[in-house]
Order: sequence, then structure tokens, then C-alpha cells
Amino acid sequence: MYDSVTPYNVRQQEGRGLKPTIVTEGLRKRFGTKIALDGLDLTVDAGTVLGVLGPNGAGKTTAVRILTTLLRPDAGHAEVAGFDVVRQPDRVRAGIGLVGQNAAVDEALSARQNLELFGRLYHLSTAAARARAGELLDRFDLADTGGKAVKRFSGGMRRRLDLAASLILSPKVLFLDEPTTGLDPRGRTEVWAAVRGLVAAGTTVLLTTQYLDEADQLADRIAVVDTGKVIAEGTPEALKSDLGGDRLDVVLHDAAALPGAAEVVATVTGARPETDADARRVSAPVRDRVAALTDAVRALHDARIGVEDIGLRRPTLDEVFLHLTGHLTGHGADEEVPA
Repeated sequence: MYDSVTPYNVRQQEGRGLKPTIVTEGLRKRFGTKIALDGLDLTVDAGTVLGVLGPNGAGKTTAVRILTTLLRPDAGHAEVAGFDVVRQPDRVRAGIGLVGQNAAVDEALSARQNLELFGRLYHLSTAAARARAGELLDRFDLADTGGKAVKRFSGGMRRRLDLAASLILSPKVLFLDEPTTGLDPRGRTEVWAAVRGLVAAGTTVLLTTQYLDEADQLADRIAVVDTGKVIAEGTPEALKSDLGGDRLDVVLHDAAALPGAAEVVATVTGARPETDADARRVSAPVRDRVAALTDAVRALHDARIGVEDIGLRRPTLDEVFLHLTGHLTGHGADEEVPA
């Protein structure tokens, strides 16, 4: 049975004078024998980006479909902009935008024609649809595309048009489900810039992605999802810090020196180092970053081990994800969800 009781994490936020824009508690969804969501808890504060990070089949797309009222949960509670997704779906739909994994625009039409069409579908008058299309074309740097058909657009331009179409009614909440899958680096950068502009203007964003650098670039907070539930949550920096703070990286001239270098690094850091023979690299977490770097340089020199490069760095989200889940994300379509 669907539970409409106000979630505990919402009551906590309200007690502090805050009310999150998106909240789920205990969301569950099963498709036959497959458990897509297994008690999913999420909270997204107004005007922020929550990056929902996970591998194929983790439940990301299922969660988005429930939050956008396209799918009904088997159990749990979810609200978007203060409205219950099951009991008040019309109110939810009126306040959200959705950019899915596949482009929703008509490739035979121009950018302006697409936006005017979406405006009319949203029951705007012809004049209002035309005016709104002009505003969005300017906002997303598409005004100079003229009458060029969308099929001639680059991937980044097409996704920017998708974003523009989702904002016809100026929604408070935007759901981005794998928005840059398949784009080249330039296209991804264009979409990232557009998303940053939306958030700066006050839009709340829930972003699902398999790209760890995308979550690092855009998200205020990250929820790592695996097997249908959140297994870790925090700011990107906090998640990296939980893995052990700074790391010492040593790249050697000769891979044959890896065992000796690993012994030196272990002595200096007091931690078990990781070695990568292909990269000729030894890496270990450190507590006192400056002392560790200084001592490592001296000890490696004394041991006559040739060093090509040495430095300190923060853990990456790739390392965080691998540590939490035991595997890396895949870059492909998310789980298939029955309609």
C-alpha cells in the first residue's frame, strides 16, 4: 500500500525552518522478480543540484519516472514542490520539467518551431508561445540557428534545445535523466553551462548520471545509488574525504622499481599503498600532506629510485564509487522500465 505519511526527514527539515523541494522516503518498486527500488530515500533542497549517481540498473530512471508521475510506486512516499506524486499528480506535473535520455524534439522543425509547438501544447496563446520561444532561444544561445532543422544540430545544441523545451512554463523543479549520454566533450560542456545557469536562477535540479566527472562538476550533493537504495550521500568533497583525504602519487621511470617504491611509500605514509604497473604508479593516503611529500621525495632519492613525477591529489569520485560499490559505473542506458 502507498504510504502518504509525512516522512521523518521532511519533519526534520521543517523543524529547522527548511522545506526540501524533492523528498522521497522508502520508495519501492518491483517489476516481476526484479527489484528496481528497495527503500530509496532522497532529499533535495530548493535551488540546489542533487546528483544521483549509480551504475546500470541501479534504479535511477525508475526513481525519476516515479517523481515525474510517469510510474506509480509500490510503497513509500514522494513529494515534489510540496505535492504528493500519487495523490496530486496534476499539481506535480504543472511545476516540473523533464529532460530524458532521448531527445524529445522534432528533428524536421527548427528550434523556434519546436519551442512554439511546445508552447501551444502547454496551452499558451500563439503570441505567448512565440514570445516564450524567443526568450528561451536567447537564453540557450540558439537564437542564431534561424530556420535550420534540428537534424542538422550538433549533439550539444540538440540537448540545449531539449532543456529549453522543458522550461516553457518556467518549472521550479527540473529532472535531468542522463542528459549528456552520447555527447562529445564540447557538447557536455555546453549542457553543463546551461544547467549552471538554470540553478543560478533558482531552479532545483535532480540529475541522474553515470559520469562521475559530471556529478563532480554540477552537484551540490551526491547520492550514490546501488541495487535500488542510497548507499552513501554527501557533498563531493565530503565523499572524497571519507575515502581518506589527500593521496600521495608517485610515478616512476621504471616499472621494475615498483616494489621498492611501494615499500618506501608505505614507510613514509604508514598506509598500504596501491600500485599500478601499467601507469608505473604508487599511491597511498596521507595525513600530513606536506610532511608526507617532503619525506617521500627524500626517501625515494636516498633509495636511488628514479621518479618521473610526484604529487598530492584529492581522491576522485571514481575511487569513491569503486570503494562503495566494488565496481565502476557503466556508460550506457539505464535500466529498462516497463511503461
